[in-house]
Amino acid sequence: MSEYTTKSGDMWDLIAYEQLGSCDYVSKLMDANRQYANVAIFSAGTVLTLPEITENTKVSSLPPWRR
Repeated sequence: MSEYTTKSGDMWDLIAYEQLGSCDYVSKLMDANRQYANVAIFSAGTVLTLPEITENTKVSSLPPWRR
């Protein structure tokens, strides 16, 4: 697993989008960083663990019938 150090104003969905490729991974990101679950907007310098995203966990933006 890799890490990400937050910038002032970072939010879960922005971090998931920029670091993991999709806002759909917010729950996985939060699960990997439960100690910060009550934080909505981060200050600078918080070190978060980034979950590993594999082919099996990738989220498709297409509905199931179009995949």
